[in-house]
Amino acid sequence: MAHLFEERMMTMTDRGNEQADQSAAIKDPDEWVTGDEPPTAAQESYLSTLAREAHTELPPDLTKAEASKRIDELQAKTGRGQ
Repeated sequence: MAHLFEERMMTMTDRGNEQADQSAAIKDPDEWVTGDEPPTAAQESYLSTLAREAHTELPPDLTKAEASKRIDELQAKTGRGQ
């Protein structure tokens, strides 16, 4: 019985740590170490979808940080990601 209690307490603590880690991981794209790299495949795919829905074209050669900012803009424009 004590083991089960310890396991539940660890799970609760782990969840709390996960939430703290996620909020600490949110950073301004301008501060990203890898921000000047090309966008990820996931970013490119999602940007393509958002641009199509927003009836807009994407500038060529976006960086990873620029792609992230553009995703935020297009999500606001299309109502996605709310």
